[in-house]
Amino acid sequence: MSKYAGEEVLVVPRALLEETGMFHGIRTEGVEAVMERLLDPANHFFMDRAAAEEDPTHKQLIPYCVFRHGDRILHYTRGKSGGESRLHAKISVGVGGHINPVDTGEGRTGPAAYHAAVARELAEELHLTGGYRETIIALLNDDTNPVGQVHLGIVHLIDLDDEEVASREDALSELGFSTLEELRGPLFERLETWSQHCIEHLAGQPV
Repeated sequence: MSKYAGEEVLVVPRALLEETGMFHGIRTEGVEAVMERLLDPANHFFMDRAAAEEDPTHKQLIPYCVFRHGDRILHYTRGKSGGESRLHAKISVGVGGHINPVDTGEGRTGPAAYHAAVARELAEELHLTGGYRETIIALLNDDTNPVGQVHLGIVHLIDLDDEEVASREDALSELGFSTLEELRGPLFERLETWSQHCIEHLAGQPV
């Protein structure tokens, strides 16, 4: 039985992304307009995750939340209990996950369902005691590896009032904060590719 048995995830046709302008790495131009198209209920639907993971003609939408306090970025090591085995033991600066049918509860569609998914994922994965401010800053695409070929990231930058953050899941282990300089140093090669793109973007040095 598939490890994704019964799970459905929100996808958009790759052709839609190509219509809006295919790109590699970080895209900051026209993000609001592209998001409007991606989150239009006429342009997306739920697909069986096992099928979606092997279908590069569709992109699974993934909120990718980067947490910052001052000049330090939160990072963690992906544990074995995480849903994506291809990323185990990698260091990540992105917290988030798939949009599922549960996020359409109470009649939510489009942007409302998307933002409900973001809130659900953060509540499931992290314990935050302080306040924060959240901004969508970029789209993220990397077709150079099998994981990236079937996912499209929406990068949220979350500025925290303090560093009181704890993990609620074994999949997020070894939480810590480091500066961009530290993350671009010895840790860089251990970062998953999406995190590498985010760190270089935040440092003003795109990959």
